[in-house]
This record gives sequence, structure tokens and C-alpha cells, in this order.
Amino acid sequence: MSRVALVSGGTRGIGSAIALALKTAGYKVAANYAGNEEKANAFRDVTGIPVFKWDVSSYEACVDGIARVEAELGPVEVLVNNAGITRDAMFHKMSPAQWNEVINTNLTGLFNMTHPVWSGMRDRSFGRIINISSINGQKGQMGQANYSAAKAGDLGFTKALAQEGAAKNITVNAICPGYIATEMVMAVPEKVMNERILPQIPVGRLGQPEEIARCVVFLASDEAGYITGSTISANGGQYFA
Repeated sequence: MSRVALVSGGTRGIGSAIALALKTAGYKVAANYAGNEEKANAFRDVTGIPVFKWDVSSYEACVDGIARVEAELGPVEVLVNNAGITRDAMFHKMSPAQWNEVINTNLTGLFNMTHPVWSGMRDRSFGRIINISSINGQKGQMGQANYSAAKAGDLGFTKALAQEGAAKNITVNAICPGYIATEMVMAVPEKVMNERILPQIPVGRLGQPEEIARCVVFLASDEAGYITGSTISANGGQYFA
């Protein structure tokens, strides 16, 4: 029987590439989303991957949503924590709401999604947790004190939980993408892209969502069972952690 994989923020951008790559690799995949129902349904119709709507910043919503996934597909054995938002502002202009929204989704969301599946993974002595952090959680980024703090927190969460899961054959790893050709990045003006972003990237191009997805498929596999507490930096050489 194929393993069940759940991808948060799994219907758009990097998340959709991850969900599709896992399905292609033979997993039974569920994709969570929070907002854009039209795009989520279109993703479901094209890929055949079932989609489930809830907000990862709510623990109760995660418990309920994961229960629905498991009732339909079976116990979650692979969890990809990909859901994330930005509320960028220079710190002196950042509101408490902008801070809290990002922390609650991008950091607390990892607790909310992982905690409900953790006991089952321990009972079955198998699990794969893959957290999508960011280059900006490694190096920081002006205008993103909230986002950088949350994504750095994701790495601490990864390292601590990896130690707890190791004896139960549960691996916990992180991936830190750099600039990836998603809708958000491709909306950057061409002049800014060519003069300020691409010159920072030694390989001279943006990454593709599928390149992040391939990292996830590897970390989810049995072959990656000796890798835990690790961070894969997929950033084209822009930053060496």
C-alpha cells in the first residue's frame, strides 16, 4: 500500500509542485489550502489530488482537517509543512498584526500541523516531516523581520524534533529555497529581477519549483532514513549556511 503524504499550502507554487511530485513517486497525496478555492479546485481537477481547506494557524482547524484527510486516505506518514505567508514591512512600520499573522502561520503552523500526526507516527515507528523554510531564515532579509524570524524558528523546530523522532524512525528535515520561479517572484519587475536579484545568484537563474519538489521526494523516501535534523539549501549558491 502506498504511503499517505499531506502537503500544506499544496495547491499553488512550490507546494503544488511538491504534491504532484509525490503523487508521481507513488504516494497517496492530500493538498491543504487556506484561501483561493478556485485555484485549489482547478489543481484538484487537473491532478486528481484531493484538496482540503483549513487555516494552519489554527490548531483546532488542523486537528479537524487532518482527521478528514486520514478518514479519506489513511494515516499521514509524510507531512510537508509548506504553507506560508508574507506581510513585509520595515520594522519601524511593522504592526503587531503583521508580526503575529506571519509567526502564527509560518512558525506556529508547524506545531499545529505536526502535533496531530506525531503520536501516530510514533505508534507506527515511521514518519517523514519535511519543513519548507527559506534562505531568509538563514541569512535574514530587511523588511522581513517577521518572516525571517519565523523561518529561522522552523530550523530550530526541525533540529529539536529530529532528536525526539530518531528512535522511532521519524526523520525531520528542512529545505531552504532561494529565489524560485513562483507567481510571487515572477511578479517582480524585470528591471529589479535583472539588476538586483539575478546578480546575487551564482548559477545565474531562478530555481524551479520542481527542483524543490525533488528534494522533498528524496527526503520522504526510505533511502533517506539516515538523514535527520538536516537542512538542504537550494538557492543556486546565493548563500552558504
